[in-house]
Amino acid sequence: MPLPPIEIRLKRLPHGANLPVPAYATAGAAGMDVVAAEELDLAPGARHAVATGFAMAIPTGYEVQVRPRSGLALKHGVTVPNTPGTIDSDYRGELKIIMINHGDTPFPIRRGDRIAQIVAAPVQQACFSEVEELDETARGTGGFGSTGGLSR
Repeated sequence: MPLPPIEIRLKRLPHGANLPVPAYATAGAAGMDVVAAEELDLAPGARHAVATGFAMAIPTGYEVQVRPRSGLALKHGVTVPNTPGTIDSDYRGELKIIMINHGDTPFPIRRGDRIAQIVAAPVQQACFSEVEELDETARGTGGFGSTGGLSR
């Protein structure tokens, strides 16, 4: 049974006029599509924080994660480099989507284009307790690749 939705207050900024608010494309979607509030051509290898025209008030105990759109990544090599990006509950500035073009041609971003998706997620804060020794596990101190993977 799905959890009830949380309320995220959304403030439309002047350059966000007439843009759709973030929304789920289908009933089973985990992420809400976010659109661009500016226009640019993202050059190959370039990064840009794309304006969305909105600011949010995320409830305490939650974050909003920014994730790439799979179609942009597959078809154009355009993605979100710090995925998932975290928007903290105490941030009140404009939501901007950091995008990078891994493709070989400029990628046009136009006002109203769907550029990313956002997912609301609960946050469990932690505290550290410094100790002299850690408990033993089967893996121990085995690092990158130590649990197997590719057979080459």
